Amino acid sequence: MLVLNGASNKGLIAYTDSDYAADPVKHRSTTGYLLKLADGIISWQSRVQKTIALSATEAEYMALSDCSRQVVWIQNIFTELGLSSKPTQICMDNEGGIFIASNPVQEQCTKHIDVRFHYVRDLIEQKRIDIIWVPTDDNPADMFTKNLGHIKFKKFRGMLGLEFYLS
Repeated sequence: MLVLNGASNKGLIAYTDSDYAADPVKHRSTTGYLLKLADGIISWQSRVQKTIALSATEAEYMALSDCSRQVVWIQNIFTELGLSSKPTQICMDNEGGIFIASNPVQEQCTKHIDVRFHYVRDLIEQKRIDIIWVPTDDNPADMFTKNLGHIKFKKFRGMLGLEFYLS
């Protein structure tokens, strides 16, 4: 059962993660993200990335881009409903991805990153999103990108705002 606990002060918050080159055959990474509202999960995705990332940081940045597009879609729904929204926090555990998103300077080591992923930079500049670093052990999007042990899985499941009842 999905439980929205009415914690309206929490607002919309997103978590994103990737697993670099998770597919051993095609060498594609996995993207995972989730969006929470009132402390309950309202949107999530886990899928293989469409292009090959050349580094773990690039895979994380690609996942951040996918997540940010979903955030903007939800923000647009809020706008149509007449609700105002503050910048949405997107939490991720990769400092390199946060650096690339927050610094529009093109470095030699990031020249290869596709321009379409830099959409994130525009959203930061427009104050639609804020990128926040969270430790890997506190990032529930981790459960959408890789197999977890049962202790970590239960911890993250508890962070989704889901309650399980046995009948």
